[in-house]
Amino acid sequence: MRIREDLAGGRPLLFDGAMGTYYAARPGGGAERCEQANLDAPEEIAAIHRAYLEAGARAIRTNTFDVGGDWERARRIIEAGCSIALAAAEPFGVHVFADLGPAPQEGPLPPGEHYRCQAEVFLAQGLTHFILETLPGDEGLPELARYLKARCPEAFLLASFAVDPTGVTREGVSGRALLARAAALDEVDGVGFNCVSGPRHLLELVQGLDLSALGGKPLSVMPNAGYPTVLGRRVAYRGGPDYFAARLVDIARWGAALVGGCCGTTPEHIARAAQALEGASRESPALLPAQPRPRREPVPGRNRLREKLEAGRRVIAVELDPPADDQAEAFMEGVRALRDAGADAVTVADCPVGRPRADSCLLSCKIRRETGVDPLPHMTCRDRNLNAAKALLLGLSMEGVHNVLLVTGDPIPTQDRDEVKSVFNFNSRKLMGYVGALAGHGLSTPFQIFGALNVNAPNFARQLELAREKEEAGAAGFLTQPVHSPRALDNLRLAREKLRGYILGGVFPIVSHRNALFLNNEVAGVSVPEDVVRRYEGLSREEAEELAAELSVQAARDMEGCTDGWYLMTPFRRVALITRIMGELRR
Repeated sequence: MRIREDLAGGRPLLFDGAMGTYYAARPGGGAERCEQANLDAPEEIAAIHRAYLEAGARAIRTNTFDVGGDWERARRIIEAGCSIALAAAEPFGVHVFADLGPAPQEGPLPPGEHYRCQAEVFLAQGLTHFILETLPGDEGLPELARYLKARCPEAFLLASFAVDPTGVTREGVSGRALLARAAALDEVDGVGFNCVSGPRHLLELVQGLDLSALGGKPLSVMPNAGYPTVLGRRVAYRGGPDYFAARLVDIARWGAALVGGCCGTTPEHIARAAQALEGASRESPALLPAQPRPRREPVPGRNRLREKLEAGRRVIAVELDPPADDQAEAFMEGVRALRDAGADAVTVADCPVGRPRADSCLLSCKIRRETGVDPLPHMTCRDRNLNAAKALLLGLSMEGVHNVLLVTGDPIPTQDRDEVKSVFNFNSRKLMGYVGALAGHGLSTPFQIFGALNVNAPNFARQLELAREKEEAGAAGFLTQPVHSPRALDNLRLAREKLRGYILGGVFPIVSHRNALFLNNEVAGVSVPEDVVRRYEGLSREEAEELAAELSVQAARDMEGCTDGWYLMTPFRRVALITRIMGELRR
């Protein structure tokens, strides 16, 4: 039975449900990864395949979603998984799909090569149908698609992405954009969504799709059985089979050609779905009854900092460290002084050097409400997952804060790591992509995203590569590290030539000889020339501040031709020194 002919018949093709969660729920099933059971308990896996087939599934997936990093063992797991699935499917005359999960983030091979190695084993076992599922992005997909069609022209490749209820993957990429990119690949035969979201949310996502953008390629949708809850010490999905089946019928009627189940779906879910789908055919969404959803059209807010930059006006952003206690009076006095001196934005660091301070986003909201200044909060990838990041961003937008500086963040100091753990689920580039994608998923006013640029880095070519990646991810501009040396200034000029975004050149007033030594020896990304360090020897506080103002103004003037503004960093809350420098620059 050829799958393309089967799909052309108009009847939705029903897949099986979740092997992993169903295996884990069986007695003794949670003790090991279920893919290992292909070798250790093949009869258990065969029984699960048969249960889904007897329930009415017309396509099953091999038990090979996560085969691990040991390639020799992975090869044996794939071979055994193919043998078990093919034997189970033969009496039923159904399709068997080779199941590939996401490539490891830090694997020894690039994603495309990782998939190719697995595909070779599947092809050798006689499988020609492939599903690449639960993908957070499309890395490696084009390479796998080209390889498959070159090796086996009749191969069928289905690419399925995992999106949350807002339609965004865990890497911060819009599912709609991924679907369109995958459908544009000639060698990809079908595209869709699976996992993370329940049936209702995936139905809503499908209802918002323009299926004509898929170029006639079939759409696949395989939701979870609702959302997980913790019962005792195990995770359970409580979505009922009847509800799941009814929503799967709705999904099919809105254009899905391939449907099935992901996490939490059991043979009972698939049996009810098979019954409900009997006689149901795919219809054009345009022919379905209209489902009006009353909603108030969002009104975009103003972004004054964006407007100034777009108008070609030089801007001054000033960084002021947040307090380490709950006393904000001195901090807010500093903000008001900076506002009165003409600062266009006040930036607030996010727990600099990994030490806890008042939250940069909450302080930014306070700044906006109480002073009217445009805040530019720093947001790190440390200690937050995407849910926490989105929650903060929504709150910022509600408060009229529409500019953010996204950085990976400093790690927790070594001596604290026994009690406080650094959590980095993604880097700044992925966070930028996620924030950019929110513009179509819950934000009425898009954020203007800034990134960091280290002009003091020994390998500045690599910094430029990362900066270009940040621009591709959505960065509109960069705040640089302090420019104290001719080499840093040369790197800044090179950045102006190579980058598209706005650049705010970093200025850090050095206020003492001790401060200069500290910056050179203990602050990453800062480099102070030795001749500058020597100029501070023996100076009083007043003399050192005088020199700091002179050098800072000169550095700012030197970079004026290759920047769109300045990023002034306040040392030790010496706001008066910064306002003095600002006054010189505003003349």
